[in-house]
Amino acid sequence: MSKRIKYTDGEIWEVKIVKDFLPHPRELLLKDDSVKVTVSLSKESVEFFKSEAATAHVPLLSIIRK
Repeated sequence: MSKRIKYTDGEIWEVKIVKDFLPHPRELLLKDDSVKVTVSLSKESVEFFKSEAATAHVPLLSIIRK
């Protein structure tokens, strides 16, 4: 992209203000009922989940939760 954009003083036409129609980010969150639990995993399982999380580029806990 060696070409530079040249801006000029152009004519501005009539402006129409539109009401905000996007939901708030908090409304986009998926809500699910969750319960806290403690899980004991073997070292092999933890290493497996770590490697899967690394290959998928996601946090370890998100792999374990799903």
